[in-house]
Amino acid sequence: MEELLLHLNAAYNLARWLTRNATDAEDVVQEAYLRALKHFRSFHGSDSRAWLLAIVRNTFYTWRQRNRASEQGIPFDEEIHSSEDHPNPEVQLLQKVNNQLVRQAIEELPAEFREVIVLRELEGLSYKQISNVTEIPVGTVMSRLARGRKRLEQKLSQPREPLTSSQTA
Repeated sequence: MEELLLHLNAAYNLARWLTRNATDAEDVVQEAYLRALKHFRSFHGSDSRAWLLAIVRNTFYTWRQRNRASEQGIPFDEEIHSSEDHPNPEVQLLQKVNNQLVRQAIEELPAEFREVIVLRELEGLSYKQISNVTEIPVGTVMSRLARGRKRLEQKLSQPREPLTSSQTA
């Protein structure tokens, strides 16, 4: 059971991207961990991370069904941590803007693309692990990743209006 705690950050990260809200993500992770502890005896596999992330995903969809009326697409608001390797304020600002653009592009993806992108690119899961987490065939994982990446590429390559000072603050 202790090995489940090793995956707390990954569980929260997935829940955060799916819920689009820090408080809701915490609620989903808490409920997912309760489910995981309740059913831990039924876990006979070797990949506890994929098993837990599948529970987080399923918990999110159950939670979303219960809370659908209040779902309004709250924007992702995670603080962007600046690196001390780049003390130049101009570089820091450009990194912040780029991070915001990527987050916004991921945020705008439909859920089926967003979840596989997060699981693969942010959590580093294999296609097989993603298949197990999402309960879809590996081929579908691959096609959703390809289509999701294509949508991200299209969104990020579109000309953008210059940001105002209030958008970068």
